[in-house]
Amino acid sequence: MSALTPSTGHGDAEAEDLAALRLRIGRAHLRHRLGLEGEHEARVFRKGTHFFHLENWTMARTLLHAGLTLAGLRGRARRNTLRIELRHNDVALAGLPAAFEGYTLLHLSDLHLDLSEHHLSRLVERVRGIACDVCVLTGDYRFATAGPWEPAVAALERLRAHLPGPVYAVLGNHDSIRMVPRMEAFGIRMLMNESVHFERGDAALHLAGIDDAHYYRAHNLHKAADAIPDGGCAILLSHTPEPYRHAAHCGFDLMLCGHTHGGQICLPGGVPVLTDSDAPRAFARGPWRYGGFTGYTSAGCGSSIIDARFNCPPEVTLHRLTRVQTGRDAQ
Repeated sequence: MSALTPSTGHGDAEAEDLAALRLRIGRAHLRHRLGLEGEHEARVFRKGTHFFHLENWTMARTLLHAGLTLAGLRGRARRNTLRIELRHNDVALAGLPAAFEGYTLLHLSDLHLDLSEHHLSRLVERVRGIACDVCVLTGDYRFATAGPWEPAVAALERLRAHLPGPVYAVLGNHDSIRMVPRMEAFGIRMLMNESVHFERGDAALHLAGIDDAHYYRAHNLHKAADAIPDGGCAILLSHTPEPYRHAAHCGFDLMLCGHTHGGQICLPGGVPVLTDSDAPRAFARGPWRYGGFTGYTSAGCGSSIIDARFNCPPEVTLHRLTRVQTGRDAQ
């Protein structure tokens, strides 16, 4: 069977969707993603970086559940996943046009929406009524890393009705590229190594997004930045903080990402035990800087492997953009 042949039984409709996506993102990108999605035997162990993928190991959830139950912490851990916080983050950008002073982005990451109906309801309650200029999602809509993706997309469609403003998103390592046509059909614009821009008068703000840079390594920063002019203020959506160095040198001003869950199960003080990331541990949660490059790693809305959190509450984040004040501005 060809990597471009649908394997989920959706027939001609899915074949047409994939054909249209292929024209947009390129044959190599689509084949890359679909091919790796089919390699189930390589999803836990592989050579090179990220040798061991805990989230792809089916026994991990059983062992964690048993350990928390024996310790009498299972109920508390589950309740913690439902206490979704709204965090506010002011971001000062030197290149931000004056017309975009105060521009707001609502950021959700690592939603894992098909885990439970209760969690989806809590997330809907959390985002309802929040005002923003644009909403951005940085991947991982499915709980598992393989298998049926339709329940996660159905849950995302329900959530979409409560998300404010236009919505832009990227895929994570838990997601299938087959989800893209369905997500776009109900109003989520996917950025597959692509960019868009927003205008206010003569000023523009650019938003780019890359495919997963963690497991699939399907990201292409050069392609994502290609349509952004020199000196243009640009925000990058990435599922993971791992490509931070390359993003900084590609001219982006700000990167919004997730993937780490902030550690999810952390020591007192929010110190993560594991981050599943090649990025520095200081980049595992919250705001960070790399030279003049600014980033924010969300602790995520949902949970991976098991619905459990300690010392690391789930979050949705409202980013507010401001201009870096210069001597000329003060005159």
